[in-house]
Amino acid sequence: MVTWRIWKVTVLHRYLIMGFHQAFENVGKKPGMTVWRIEKMNPVLVPENLHGNFYMGDAYIVLHTTPDFAYSAHLWLGNQCSQDESGSGAIFCIQLDDSLNGKPVQYRETQGNESNKFVGYFKNGLLYKEGGVASGFAHVVTNDISVKRLLHVKGRRNVRASEVPFTWSSFNNGDCFLIDAGAMIYQWNGSKSNLYERLKCSQLANGIRDGERVGRAKVEVVDEGDEPAGVIELLGSKTAIPDATVEDSAADKASKQKAKLYMISDASGQLSLTEVAAASPFQMATLSTKECYILDNGPNGHIFLWKGKESSKTERKVGFDTCEFFINSKGYSKNTQVEMLPENGETPLFTQFFSDWKVKDQSEGLGKVYTIGSIAKIKSVPFDVTKLHNSNAMAAQHNMVDDGSGKVQIWRIEDFKKQPIDPSAYGQFYGGDCYIILYSYKSRDGEKHLIYTWQGNKTTKDELGASAALTIELDDQMKGLPVQVRVTQGQEPPHLLSLFKDKPLIVHLGGTSRKGGQSAAAPVRLFHVRKSSTGSTRAVEVNVEAGSLNSNDTFVLKTPQQSYIWKGVGASAGELKTAKYVVSVIGGSATEIQEGSEPESFWKDLGGKKQYQSSKGLKEEVATHPIRLFGCSNKTGTFVIEEVPGDFTQADLAVDDVMLLDTWDQIFLWLGSSANEVEKSESLKCAKKYLESDPSGRDPGTSITIMKQGKELPTFTGWFLAWDPKMWDMSPLEKYLASLRV
Repeated sequence: MVTWRIWKVTVLHRYLIMGFHQAFENVGKKPGMTVWRIEKMNPVLVPENLHGNFYMGDAYIVLHTTPDFAYSAHLWLGNQCSQDESGSGAIFCIQLDDSLNGKPVQYRETQGNESNKFVGYFKNGLLYKEGGVASGFAHVVTNDISVKRLLHVKGRRNVRASEVPFTWSSFNNGDCFLIDAGAMIYQWNGSKSNLYERLKCSQLANGIRDGERVGRAKVEVVDEGDEPAGVIELLGSKTAIPDATVEDSAADKASKQKAKLYMISDASGQLSLTEVAAASPFQMATLSTKECYILDNGPNGHIFLWKGKESSKTERKVGFDTCEFFINSKGYSKNTQVEMLPENGETPLFTQFFSDWKVKDQSEGLGKVYTIGSIAKIKSVPFDVTKLHNSNAMAAQHNMVDDGSGKVQIWRIEDFKKQPIDPSAYGQFYGGDCYIILYSYKSRDGEKHLIYTWQGNKTTKDELGASAALTIELDDQMKGLPVQVRVTQGQEPPHLLSLFKDKPLIVHLGGTSRKGGQSAAAPVRLFHVRKSSTGSTRAVEVNVEAGSLNSNDTFVLKTPQQSYIWKGVGASAGELKTAKYVVSVIGGSATEIQEGSEPESFWKDLGGKKQYQSSKGLKEEVATHPIRLFGCSNKTGTFVIEEVPGDFTQADLAVDDVMLLDTWDQIFLWLGSSANEVEKSESLKCAKKYLESDPSGRDPGTSITIMKQGKELPTFTGWFLAWDPKMWDMSPLEKYLASLRV
C-alpha cells in the first residue's frame, strides 16, 4: 500500500465558494453540442459553423448532450495556451459540472492528442489556427475572402489540420495541404500521400468552404507537379519538396495497458492518495461509493478520476488541478488525457479495466447496495430530432440556425433545371436525385436564408454538377445573402431534419420522385429504420432480401397483398413510430410482427429465409460493450491500429487498409481490395494481439472472422446502416473529384 499526500489544492477553496457563470444557466436542455472559448476569463459561445476550429493560444469548453441527456464536458487546451487561461478553463468546467448537478463526464484534451470521442464530434476534422484571444484573433462568422493561410493536414481517420508558415518549405510529399486564399481553396496532394488521406483532406476543404466561407468559395484539387499558375502566384517559385518525416510509434502497447488504482481521501483533514490495487484487471467491489479514486493508466496516456456518490464534498470537488498534479508527480507526458467520471456515468474506456463490471441496475454492483438518486439512469425515451423546431434555446446557442419554423421551399434537379416539389412530399428524398432546399426565417436583423443542397448517393455526375451550379445561381439571384450548406445522403444535420416538423426523413431507392417517375416503384419494397446515437430516425429503402434484416432495428416490408412492420429484438419505440409513418406514406396498413414470430408469407416475400445480422450481443437488454471499428495500416512504415472516431459508417471502410470490427462476442477482419500484402499477412496476428492486450482480461479465444471486400457476410454488414454492395463501383475520391468538375 502506497500513500501520497496531495499538497496542490490551491484552487479548491475557490471551487467550493463559487456558483456558476451565467453562460451555463440553461445548458443541457436539448441534445447537441455547445462550444465556448475562454476570452478574458469568461466563456464565450462559438458559432456552430465554426465548431472544430481552435486557436492554438486558447482554451475551450465543449459540452456534448445525448438524446438520453448524458453529458460529456471537454476542456481543450491549445499548445500555446497560457496558464491563466487553462486555469480559468478548469474552473469553468467545475462550474459547468455544478450547473448540471455533477452529471457530466469530464475530459481534458490537449492539442494534437485529443481523445477519439472528442475527434468524433467533428467529422470534417480539427483545424488548428495560429494565435488566440491574447493576440486579438476572434472567431468571425462572416465570409472572410481576404484570408491567406497554409494548412498541413494529417491523419487518415483522426484528421487534424495545423496552420504552418505560408511557404514551400512547409510542404512534404507524404501529406496533403490546403492553400486557403479565401475565395479559392487549393487542395495540394503530395505525390506519396494515399487515397484515404486525400479523401479526408477533401472533407476538410469542403468544411471550410461550407462553414467559414458559407458556401462562397471554390475548391480545386492539385497534385504535386501539376500546380496551376494560381498556386505559383500565391507561394512563389516552387522549391524542392522533401519526403515526409515518419513518426515513430510504440512497437508494442500491450505492456502499457496495465493500470493502478488509487483512493482519494480527506479523512485526515488533508487530501491523500492511497494505492489500493497494483495492477488491472480490477474488481468492482474495490470501488466504494463513499470515496473517490484515480485509475492510473498514465503509461498509455490516460488517467481517470472516479467520484463516488457518497464521497465528501471536498473529495468530489477535486478536478483537473489535482489530476495535473498527479500527472506531473508521476512524470507523465503533459498531453496525458484526463477523464473525470461521476458514479453511474462510467465510460467503456474506464470499465474495460474491470473484469466483472456490471451496469448499476443489475443484481451485483459496487461494494455497497445503494438507491439511485439524482444521477439515476435515464430510460431511453424516444427522441425525435425533428422536434428541434420547438426549441427556443437553439437560436441563442447556434446563431446559424433558428427553431425550424420558417418558410421552406424544395426543388428537385431535373434536366438541369429546378422542379418544385409538392409540400406534401417534403421530407422524402430519392437516392438517385439531388435537391435544393431554400429556408427563410426572420431574425432581429431582418430576414435571413439558408440553402441546403442535398445530394443522393446514387445520383449521376451530371446532376451533381447541376445541383452545385443551380445553388450558385439561386444564391446570385438572392444577391449572395443566403448561407449555403451542401449535404450528402446520410449526413443530414439536425437543423435540416427540423424543417420537416414531425416527419422523419425517408430515403427511397432511385430517382422515382420525378413526375410520372422514370421507373415505377417496385411491387415489393423494404425500408430499414434505425435510430442514430444523435437521436434522429431515418428510413432508408434497401434490397428486398432476408439478409438485409438486422435484429437491432425495425423494418417495413410492403407487398401488393400486405405489409409488415418487423420489430427486431433490439428495436426502439422511436423506430416503431417512424415505421408506422413510413407505412402511411407508401400506402396501405401493416401487421406488426416480432422477430422470431414471422409467418411463412413474410419469408416468401423476402425471397426465402436466409442468414441476417442477429448477433447475440443485440439481444442483451443492457449493452456494456460498445461496437468499435479500427483501421490497420502500415502506410507510415510502421504497422498501427487506429480507431475510427464517432459513429462509423460503411464509408469509413478504407479500401486500402485492413479494418477490424469488434462486436465483443466476435472480431471481424475486413480486407480492403487495395490493402497491401504486409497488412493482409499481419492482420490475424494483429487481431490476436488486440484481444490479448484488452485490459479486462478478455477471452483470447474470441472468434475471429476474416473476409474480403465484396464478400461480406450479413453478420458483418448488419452493423452498418443500409449497406450498399455497389458503394465501391466508383471510389469515394473519384466521386468527390467528379463533383468538383462543374
